[in-house]
Amino acid sequence: MNKIPSFLIIIASAFFFLGFQQENAVKSAYLIYDANGSVIDYSDLEERALDADLIFFGELHNSAIAHWLQLELVQDLAADSSKKTAIGMEMFEADQQVLIDEYFAGLISQSSFENEARLWNNYQTDYKPVVEFARENELELIATNIPRRYASAVYGGGLPVLDDLSNEAKQWIAPLPIEVDLSLPGYQNMMEAAHGHGGDNLIYAQAVKDATMAYFILLNMGVDDRLIHLNGSYHSANREGIIWYIEETVSGYEIFTINTITADDITAVESDRLQEADVTIVVPSTMTTTY
Repeated sequence: MNKIPSFLIIIASAFFFLGFQQENAVKSAYLIYDANGSVIDYSDLEERALDADLIFFGELHNSAIAHWLQLELVQDLAADSSKKTAIGMEMFEADQQVLIDEYFAGLISQSSFENEARLWNNYQTDYKPVVEFARENELELIATNIPRRYASAVYGGGLPVLDDLSNEAKQWIAPLPIEVDLSLPGYQNMMEAAHGHGGDNLIYAQAVKDATMAYFILLNMGVDDRLIHLNGSYHSANREGIIWYIEETVSGYEIFTINTITADDITAVESDRLQEADVTIVVPSTMTTTY
């Protein structure tokens, strides 16, 4: 039997070792799962989003990966001309819409917009890229959230405080009365996490945000429009929150949900964590955050 030259064995071993090192040196910044627990590609997520009328991108507010993927998805949706793409954002309150419209129309400067718009502290790193893309590409950007002063008032005094608002103020919230289902699991989980602090008013304050965001999303949906909404995961997880209010109001929209979570090992995620959305982005718990 012919013997393999020793130098060939050494070379083959070196290539195997280097290949092994390279394979194991790869660290994924994220994985995307469907609800069945299968790992999917971004292209699969994009395809499902393109087929939907309403896309809810549930984020972790400090996740750089989520914000990057939001921008990528917004750009990809906008590139598809089969539907008009609009963007809704929890991060802007309804009474700020006039500022957005003035800025996008070139009537006010960027500095005026940013100084007056009550921006979130992480706006510059996390949301400005989406806003500027929308402005530059003439996409409609919708401020969907209730003004925080009214949500705070509900937390302090319950839903009846909304009845005392002026008609001008009421235009920035969902039509009254706002129905709240206290038994929804998401609201109950919130109450448990707060150890009962705030009582039912805690849920009411969350619900008026959900109801108002749903209202302004539907108000701005035209025929054959597509809208992607950026919000905290808890506003759309398990098709509750905003989506519950939408589906209580209308039917027929194809809704696609995305969730963002962290895990110590993104290759081994408990199946129940993947049931909260159609697609879940799993980010390593050690990933750098924006704040």
